[in-house]
Amino acid sequence: MPGTRFDAMCGRETMWHRIAIALAALLALGAVAGCGRDAAAPPLVLAAASLQESMTAAADAWAAEGHARPTVSFAATSALARQIEAGAPADLFVSADEDWMDRMAQRKLIVPGSRETFLGNALVLVTAKDNPATIATEPISALRDTLAAQPVAMADTRSVPAGKYGKAALEKLGLWEVARPHVVAAENVRAALALVERGAAPLGIVYATDARASAKVRVVWTFPETSHPPISYPVARLTTSTNPDAERFRAFLVSDKGKAIFARYGFVPR
Repeated sequence: MPGTRFDAMCGRETMWHRIAIALAALLALGAVAGCGRDAAAPPLVLAAASLQESMTAAADAWAAEGHARPTVSFAATSALARQIEAGAPADLFVSADEDWMDRMAQRKLIVPGSRETFLGNALVLVTAKDNPATIATEPISALRDTLAAQPVAMADTRSVPAGKYGKAALEKLGLWEVARPHVVAAENVRAALALVERGAAPLGIVYATDARASAKVRVVWTFPETSHPPISYPVARLTTSTNPDAERFRAFLVSDKGKAIFARYGFVPR
């Protein structure tokens, strides 16, 4: 991914941010591994970064019904998938696209019949709420000029679902070549959002739910649904799972009650 003038300013902070995320994920997985994955331990869920608030609320709702509260580890879908491939002792995987779940299925890492796509999302262009500048987006030629002149934060377009959706949308609209030199790469969609929140990038491409979760950004444009593959969130139980509560929690997530929780955070139930 091409660099930008923001790389030098953000490089050190991004490096430590990545280390912190990796350590947090390892600690969460290590804690479960250390307890021997006994039946009394709560399920461990590996969930896409864009699900932070909504999955936390779902875990809280499940616990309120008298169940052990699931432990949830959030990161880029690509990072979680690689943890699973490396033998992470988790129970459920919630991906932000079908490609990574397909890969898990091909490698026989998910339980047949447990996969279900239960949520959708939208893709938006955001800027900081306190940014006084007018961001021109209409007509498409104005958006082209905007993207040609300003850095735009995106999740890694090579592997992270949000970045892949964003690149696909820009390509479909004929905007990728003008935007590409100005892309500020982030390790996941929430990291891209954070760059916009603190003014490190004037623009960002994130999910609509990410923009909704932040009090520091505003949406300046919504990408047409036809400009990118459908944004979908499949969940599946992992073949390494031995926790009897994992399947029950998976069923709760895809139930009408579970999907209603995610709908409150802007996700589209499927």
